[in-house]
Amino acid sequence: MNDIVNPLKGIDLTFIYIIGFSLVLLVGVTAAMIFFVFRYRRSNHPEPADIRGNWMLETAWTVIPTLIVLSMFYFGWQSYIGLRDVPPGAVELTVYGQQFSWIIDYPNGKQVENEMVVPVRKPVKLNVTSLDVIHSLFIPAYKVKVDAVKGMETYLWFFPDKEGEYEFFCTVYCGVQHSEMNGTLRVVSETEYEKWLNQD
Repeated sequence: MNDIVNPLKGIDLTFIYIIGFSLVLLVGVTAAMIFFVFRYRRSNHPEPADIRGNWMLETAWTVIPTLIVLSMFYFGWQSYIGLRDVPPGAVELTVYGQQFSWIIDYPNGKQVENEMVVPVRKPVKLNVTSLDVIHSLFIPAYKVKVDAVKGMETYLWFFPDKEGEYEFFCTVYCGVQHSEMNGTLRVVSETEYEKWLNQD
C-alpha cells in the first residue's frame, strides 16, 4: 500500500501547471504589446510592415499554442485517470443518496446514516447510487465528487492520508431540505476502524 499515489497530488499539480502557464502567457503577451506600442509606433514606422505569407511566424503561432494545449490536456488526462484507477485492496463502501440523507453500507452489513468512518492510509472506494432523485456526493477535502442517479451505479475513490474529521454533502438541489443533506467523514486508525466496524 506504500506505493499508492494520492490522486490529490496530480490534481494540484495540474492546476499549478495550467495557472502557471496562463500567468506566463499573460505577462508575456502584455509585455509584447507594450514593447510593440513603443517600438513600432507611427512616428518610427509611418509605413506599416506586411507580415502576411511569413511561413515561419505562421508555423510558430500555430505549433507553439498547440503544444501548450496538448501538454495541458496530457496533465489533465493523467489526473483524471488517477481518479478512476482504484488501487487494489481498497476499502469498498456503498453510498445511497436519498431525500435528505446519505446511507452508507459497509462490507460486514453495518449501515449508518450521514457518517462515514474509514481507516487512515488505505484507499477507499465509494460505490454511489440514489434511491430517488439525482444527488451529488462531494467530499471537498479530497476534491472528489460524483452524481448519484437512481438505477445507475458509479464510483469514486480517495486516499485518506491523515486522521481527522471532514464533511461531505450533496451539491445538486434535490428538494426543500437539500441544504441539510450533509455528513461527517471520520478518518481513524486501523485499530479504531476495526473496533467501530464491529460494534453494534
